[in-house]
Amino acid sequence: MYLIEPNQDYRNGPLQNNENTSVEALREAAVQHYDACYWDYLFAWSGRNDLALHYGYWDEHTQSHPQSLLNKNQKLYDAAHIQPDDYVLDAGCGIGGSSIWMAKNHGNHLKAITISAKQAFHAGQHAKRHGVAEQIDFEVSDFCHTPYADETFDIVWGLESVCHALNKGDFIREAYRILRKGGRLVVCDGFLTQREIDDADWPAVVDCLNGWAVPNLCLRTEFAELLTEHQFSHIDYEDITAQTLPSADYMYKVAKRLQPIQKISQWLGLRTATQTANFKVGLAQHHLFHKKIVEYGIFTAQKI
Repeated sequence: MYLIEPNQDYRNGPLQNNENTSVEALREAAVQHYDACYWDYLFAWSGRNDLALHYGYWDEHTQSHPQSLLNKNQKLYDAAHIQPDDYVLDAGCGIGGSSIWMAKNHGNHLKAITISAKQAFHAGQHAKRHGVAEQIDFEVSDFCHTPYADETFDIVWGLESVCHALNKGDFIREAYRILRKGGRLVVCDGFLTQREIDDADWPAVVDCLNGWAVPNLCLRTEFAELLTEHQFSHIDYEDITAQTLPSADYMYKVAKRLQPIQKISQWLGLRTATQTANFKVGLAQHHLFHKKIVEYGIFTAQKI
């Protein structure tokens, strides 16, 4: 039995001592992951229109994987009651998918940040292709320590990005600082359902954390407590695990289909360790969802 404690790094073993886990090292691991796997995501998961590095949202009207990815943007937009004139910070913007979607479909102006200079470059190119480059500023910045003034934004948007923070409270504290009074936070991510992990399930946990350069996940209740601790009000959580499972199943099927190619490419030395770790997540995340070790949901909260 393994016990996962908060704010620890569990990527490569039972526990990486926090004294040896620096923010810089975690940042470098995440940058390496996203830079090395850029083409993997575009080939196996996202497309030129959605540019998504996240799970989709499957409702009764969803007909395809690409549609589910775009649905997720609208789901979060509605959940946070975002308006076209709201100034949005896309905190962990990836290659710009959500920012471009908001600018293109709702006319928002955004600041979009990532810790990867290559991601920021690619996102800027994609924004030009979609005709919204003038509405979005892509910058390299850490969402736990941004350079922006107090009360700059109406919305802070974190779509499958906050999981990369060692201490999720660091992100929440910074989001509160840079939000205007009445501003809203929306976070969509995976959360642990339990702290104790059986031996048989532990390899899947490590594969997910290591493969996606995520140090840990917290419980939903813990995240809610952090929001309260950092003075957020009107906190709401919507469990959308059921609407996410089709995406988890899709990722598993893609991984199984590509497994022979992965094995041959790895044997020939054509796949880096980072790319191989990313491949393993496709199988491991399916295990965690179906064993109900993780859930998936949307938090919204407001600064009063």
